[in-house]
Amino acid sequence: MHIETLKIFCDLAELRSFSKTAEKHLLSQSAVSQQIAQLELVHKCELLDRKKRPLELTTSGQSLYRAARDILDRYEQFRSELNTLKSTAERKINVAAIYSIGMHILPDYVKKFMVNYPDVNVHIEYFRSDKIYESVLAGDIDIGMVAVPRKDKRLEVYDFEDEPLMFVCSPKHPLAGESLVDIHQLQFERFIAFEQSVPTRKWIDGILQRYSVMIHPIMEFDNIETVKRAVEINAGVSMLPQTAILQEIGSRTLKAISFSNENFIRPTGIIIRKGKIFSDAGKYLVELLRKKRE
Repeated sequence: MHIETLKIFCDLAELRSFSKTAEKHLLSQSAVSQQIAQLELVHKCELLDRKKRPLELTTSGQSLYRAARDILDRYEQFRSELNTLKSTAERKINVAAIYSIGMHILPDYVKKFMVNYPDVNVHIEYFRSDKIYESVLAGDIDIGMVAVPRKDKRLEVYDFEDEPLMFVCSPKHPLAGESLVDIHQLQFERFIAFEQSVPTRKWIDGILQRYSVMIHPIMEFDNIETVKRAVEINAGVSMLPQTAILQEIGSRTLKAISFSNENFIRPTGIIIRKGKIFSDAGKYLVELLRKKRE
């Protein structure tokens, strides 16, 4: 059995759909079906109850799923350890962060890190949250930095910085001169939002729901930089973390105003694969990030 075949089987067991599994692995449904048929041929048993919708595993299938998941977890642990050994040899730590954290918060930490480890390269890549989780679990990334971190039994999740959420508008907007804004005023404004798959969007939606505020986004984007550009041209207003708009506030291309209702925040977090083996430099960087800013 090949590792990729086991991955396909486990994904099929979890997604319970040939089409979704095929899409995830960039294969045809026929190719996925052939892989499963090959597993059934090798083990001389049916692994799926194909009469049920959505698909369900047979008793034999459940047994194979448990074994396959264990094999895959052990294999990813091996890859993680191997990458650590390579990173140590290359004196490099791989970090993946969402744009707002990587561009606006991490640089200060990297500067502090370099005081003690000037010869170690902290390589930062910018990804969407889902890609960061995937890369950390696969062992391709040592440390992930995400907003609104989710719990996962395969990950160590640590709190990072709580970012203040601000009402953000163009200096030309009628509310730009206000000292405070009531969150209920968002209901009547053209709103620039994150896409619904972005964790920050779900977090902000939860805040708005608590205050019974209904918004109708006129634009939705998957990253904060594009949201800021749309607000700058006065296409609408938004609700954004203060740390990600300091440059625009300084250059007066955006106006950030606190809410009168309460101090809203967006939590951020550090994610590391469980069992991850770090070099001394890697351990120090994690410790530095967990201490947060002094």
